[in-house]
Amino acid sequence: QVQLVESGGDSVQAGGSLRLSCAASGLPSSTYCMGWFRQAPGKEREGVAQIGKDGTITYANFANDRFTISKDNAKNTLDLQMSSLKLRDTAMYYCAANGECGGPAWFMPFKWGVWGQGTQVTVS
Repeated sequence: QVQLVESGGDSVQAGGSLRLSCAASGLPSSTYCMGWFRQAPGKEREGVAQIGKDGTITYANFANDRFTISKDNAKNTLDLQMSSLKLRDTAMYYCAANGECGGPAWFMPFKWGVWGQGTQVTVS
């Protein structure tokens, strides 16, 4: 059974940091493209960052310099380290996986086949 389970969401003050984790089961993270998405209330889900099978990383513009995506293939986990958090970072954060990375349109949710249930990040 393929499953992604996120954790680490919390309430944090603006300017603070938070680390999200995603535990993957049923799919080896080394053979999948892995990514983080987020969805704020009333807004569409948007890509935050992705990491390819070869470790190539792509960030959304808003995530550059503040967020760091990483994965541990031995533990089959995906992390997102977030710093200098802003009010607009408040959202449900989702882990996603797909057999192949989505190219230039990686940030589109329809490019991804496996999703976690999400973890809430609230910045105040």
